[in-house]
Amino acid sequence: MSWIATHLISACLLPPLNLILLGGLGLLLLRSRPKSGRRLIALSFLLLYLISTPFASDWALKKFEGPYIPPSGNAGAIVVLGGGTYFRAPEYDGKNTVNRWVLERLRYATHLYRKTGKPVLVTGGHPMGNPDSEASQMKAVLVDDFHVPVAWTEDDSANTEENAAKSFEILKRQNIRTVYLVTHAWHMPRAALLFRHAGFAVIPAPVGFATSYKTDLLSFVPSSGSLAQSEILLHEIIGIAWFELKSPISNRSLEKS
Repeated sequence: MSWIATHLISACLLPPLNLILLGGLGLLLLRSRPKSGRRLIALSFLLLYLISTPFASDWALKKFEGPYIPPSGNAGAIVVLGGGTYFRAPEYDGKNTVNRWVLERLRYATHLYRKTGKPVLVTGGHPMGNPDSEASQMKAVLVDDFHVPVAWTEDDSANTEENAAKSFEILKRQNIRTVYLVTHAWHMPRAALLFRHAGFAVIPAPVGFATSYKTDLLSFVPSSGSLAQSEILLHEIIGIAWFELKSPISNRSLEKS
């Protein structure tokens, strides 16, 4: 399935579009089934309110991420996952570079490199067809800005599952099976699952946890930031569910062959 098709399907399953579709269905039913139509419209508004409040979105994301556990153990490499591009950045002469998500990951990878001295692999391809890969952008930032050498660059993957499989192909040639995996805390449950499935022993090195200053009246006021957090959470849950759904199918196919 193409990158565009995958993201179109994903948009229909995630807020706010899924709630717009739910409310639209309620509007269509108002004439033929007014009671059901009103319930769907009310449900769409209620869900939109809940997932847009800092109280609900912070609580749910913290539960999903789990507590921070410092990386321990002896890994052979640090693997840093890509997460998007800041296209044609005007302050950098119009060049493509890493976005803020990836910059957070690279900063923590730098911290981990200076603590452990382990070699770094960056992974990320051309999911949107951009000429320079996410991995090449990440390497440039690590080398030029953080002065961290990059041992391997995997620049042919389009999603997290391919990040895992293609990184494993590179590192197994170096007899490296245990890695520190650097990505956001909200992405780590799915990323670690996929990397273990690819053959790695994973030591999670998460960054960017959901935190909050305090719970007050404003915690129950909807915000676009909280809606974005809820979208991230649902995206990860759907991704894990989809992987679990298709994995038995793939295993049965392998058994038959």
